[in-house]
Amino acid sequence: MISKYSLTKKQKNNLTRCIISLLLVVALSVLFHFVKVPWWIELPAYLVPYLIVGYDVLLRAFKNIRNGQVFDECFLMTIATVGAIATGEYREGVAVMLFYQIGELFQSIAVGKSRKNIADLMDICPEVANVLHEDGSVTEEDPDDVEIGSVIVVNPGERVPIDGIIIEGDTSLDTSALTGESVPRAAHPDDEIISGCISLTGMIKVRTTKEFEDSTVSKILELVENSSMRKAKAENFISKFAKYYTPIVCYAALALFALPPVGRLIFGLDPNWLDWLMRALTFLVISCPCAVVISVPLSFFGGIGCASSKGILVKGSNYLEALADTGTIVFDKTGTITKGVFEVQSIYTEADVSRDYLLKRAASAESASNHPIAESILRAYKKDFGTEINYSRIYDAEEIAGHGVSIKYKEEIDGVSVNYKESPDGVVESVDKKAGSGSEIHFKIYAGNMRLMKMIGAVVPEQHDEGTVVYVAESCLGDSSVEGPATLIDKKIKYLGCIVIADELKDTSAEAMEGLRKQGIKTIMLTGDSEKAASLIAKKVGVSEYKSELLPGDKVSEVEKLLSAEKDKSRLAFVGDGINDAPVLARADIGIAMGAMGSDAAIEAADIVLMDDDPAKISLAMKISRKTLKIVKQNIIFAITIKVLCLILGALGIANMWLAIFADVGVMILAVLNATRALRC
Repeated sequence: MISKYSLTKKQKNNLTRCIISLLLVVALSVLFHFVKVPWWIELPAYLVPYLIVGYDVLLRAFKNIRNGQVFDECFLMTIATVGAIATGEYREGVAVMLFYQIGELFQSIAVGKSRKNIADLMDICPEVANVLHEDGSVTEEDPDDVEIGSVIVVNPGERVPIDGIIIEGDTSLDTSALTGESVPRAAHPDDEIISGCISLTGMIKVRTTKEFEDSTVSKILELVENSSMRKAKAENFISKFAKYYTPIVCYAALALFALPPVGRLIFGLDPNWLDWLMRALTFLVISCPCAVVISVPLSFFGGIGCASSKGILVKGSNYLEALADTGTIVFDKTGTITKGVFEVQSIYTEADVSRDYLLKRAASAESASNHPIAESILRAYKKDFGTEINYSRIYDAEEIAGHGVSIKYKEEIDGVSVNYKESPDGVVESVDKKAGSGSEIHFKIYAGNMRLMKMIGAVVPEQHDEGTVVYVAESCLGDSSVEGPATLIDKKIKYLGCIVIADELKDTSAEAMEGLRKQGIKTIMLTGDSEKAASLIAKKVGVSEYKSELLPGDKVSEVEKLLSAEKDKSRLAFVGDGINDAPVLARADIGIAMGAMGSDAAIEAADIVLMDDDPAKISLAMKISRKTLKIVKQNIIFAITIKVLCLILGALGIANMWLAIFADVGVMILAVLNATRALRC
């Protein structure tokens, strides 16, 4: 264990003291076995190794007593060892202190190993950023001082200090510190790049999109630093247990020393003060709660460190504990089960509408949105037309929550007839309207789901369910050259057609569901997609249940229903990535957010963050949490059982000081070694 860990200076010093003390005790024991000497020679001889190994424990005990903090393990060790030496058990007194210090060294090394993963994570924060100025000069600046929109230079081998977009250069990125993945990822101009990655092969220029305090690396460090503040129920129990347990056993030891001899005196028997004193001292050594007090938080810390090394950030041991009790996991679809990268698959138009006309109208309507669906339509427009949308023609953009978007659009038409005619049922088919030379025709364009079409009264002759469908309709508002932009008349809506968009599944989504199923976890998918599209995705990935055609607010309602239906104190987790997922993440027992593509709001609201957006990591997180809780329970049961048994034996005079040493230090070492298993994922 020690050979695989680089000892600190303090640990090396303690190890040296333990070795010197052990050698002296062995030498003195052999010497005094063959050479009989008076106590006034033997006592000072044994005090040398005792003080070498235990002087710091004696000092801490004295300082704590002076500060009013009497009952702790230092006090127990001091009373037990000083008492043993005072009764002539020199070797046993030194041995108790020696083995206690060896146990403390093991604990320190174990904590150091568990901190190593998180310490490595702390190294992801660069101290400087190379800022490129307009004159071509580069200066090193504190990342905190770099403003949004600045251009920074990242050389090969350097970490990216701030989130941004690559504007020049190609490279391979080492993201292992963030995601746990060892395979480098290629990065090119226009790619988003997050802080904490290492540029391996090339020099890149990055335009910053966030301030340093809002960058990924800062968020990660904040999460890690605060994780120890949120303790699990088991940790809180142990803290309260130690608070009351230590003074109780001290008074019990005092009673064990005083009451039986007094009782024997009353009945006219030899009180055997020395015998009962040794029993009381043995009782104190056995009762030291180090094994439980140390191993429980160490197990949780090891579990969090193990998870962080795999790109799973747990904000506190209470969430790691809650995850082990989770029976149901609810998934958002877009960006969670799927990649959130939509592409236009098909375009269906009405008979009198051209494909280009429909795509242009849809792109204009979606131009004000940053939703992945909108971005896919804009990409298709740019690909077909080779140009960007003319934003000067668009005004009064409005997002209709859970339905879609609408805009007003002005189009210059030079002496062209606009044929709109109203049918008997009030739907516009065409109307003969001559636009004047250089005039503008104003339209209101709608793009969204079927609910939006029903809301505005558009007649959709055929619905499409093979993917995410964006239906498009418009209304002519008027000719500005004649009468100015007219007020919208709701019934004059012309349906133009629809665009089918598909979102690709993540490579590990099916694997994630299978892993959770094997662990007995129920999986549910929530989506705003149509029934047919949702059914197709659910079948491909293998979720237990799914709910389709949900508005953003419906997700909260569905989670509320599931929470009320949970039985046997089982927990419910929700996995999402978008801003609209933040309320659900906060409402669920455990919120799990996608950290790479997820919104800041979702990451802030979540309790666990997956840094590489890999849903398969949820199954791994479940395994880590359950393994950690299993280790915690093992240590508590093992330590308390051995303690109680040995305390009874010690009180009856059956257990001697050597058994007491095993019951204290031996149990602590075994519990600590067991706790370190939480480090191995």
